[in-house]
Amino acid sequence: MKKKWVVGLFGILMVLILTACGDEEKSDSGNKNGESLVIGFSQPTMESPFYISLVAGAKEAAKEAGVELIVVDAQNDIEKQNTDVQSLITKGIDVLLVNPVNPSAIAPALKAAETAGIPVISVDRATKEEVVSYIGRDNEEMGRIAGEKAIELLGGDSATGKVIELQGDAGGTVTKARHDGFHEVVEKIAGIKIIEGPYNDYLRAKAVSSMQDLLQAHPDVKLVYAHNDDMALGAVQVLTQMGKINEVQVVGVDGLMEAVKKIAGGSYQATVINDPLSLGSLAIETAIKAGNGEEVEKIMNAKTGLIDESNVDSYVDDSKKFAEVK
Repeated sequence: MKKKWVVGLFGILMVLILTACGDEEKSDSGNKNGESLVIGFSQPTMESPFYISLVAGAKEAAKEAGVELIVVDAQNDIEKQNTDVQSLITKGIDVLLVNPVNPSAIAPALKAAETAGIPVISVDRATKEEVVSYIGRDNEEMGRIAGEKAIELLGGDSATGKVIELQGDAGGTVTKARHDGFHEVVEKIAGIKIIEGPYNDYLRAKAVSSMQDLLQAHPDVKLVYAHNDDMALGAVQVLTQMGKINEVQVVGVDGLMEAVKKIAGGSYQATVINDPLSLGSLAIETAIKAGNGEEVEKIMNAKTGLIDESNVDSYVDDSKKFAEVK
């Protein structure tokens, strides 16, 4: 009887030891206190190819790390985004990734997360309120890179001509940065005049409509600068339809593979790399650290670069949606 009791006790101890080992192994793969981290990701829109790829990169990284990722789409509505975040908090997320529709109007969502003790990381677009970390790229620098290329295309220091600027979203931090960086460089050249177009929310369809009107008002335009490649491709569509594709040069941002291929074909001149897949992956890596109580960098600017006729052949890749930083 005593022997059976000892054997039984030994068996129970072994089960407890194995269970503890299993929990320890689980906690090493992106988990907090033996339980899987739950990360919420609030996106401004899922209509843009960039944001679709950004989420794809985040999902792949979350899967590899063994954490749960819940993605919500604000549909470019800040009120919906604030409501979405509150819903994520109610679901019990451990970390909030947010790409704000509006940098200041997202404040109620950030306050709700703070009250719930949930660390917040802004991705791609910064917030006015302080958060644990901002992950993105130096968008002013990207605007400057585009501006330098525009000057080169228009003739260098003696450049002349009109430039149409297709802008992103009204009040957006990325829009302002890409605008300011471009203007900082280009406005130094007296012969270049920038025509600021309306806000197109980074969407091709809206850019097509804007470009049709702008081209009628400014038929002598020499270059189009768009805050992303999707809008720039809308401009290419209109320029092609109007028979002006060989007269007007186009510069965009993001490194969308469709744009890269057009650079190779000669109907598009340059794009500044944004690489959303790596951005999404970095967001998850940072969220896991924050969720586990580790310190993270306050600002994390990912690398960028220019793709033009001089290096485009090394970036064309049919298997990718966006060009990767080399």
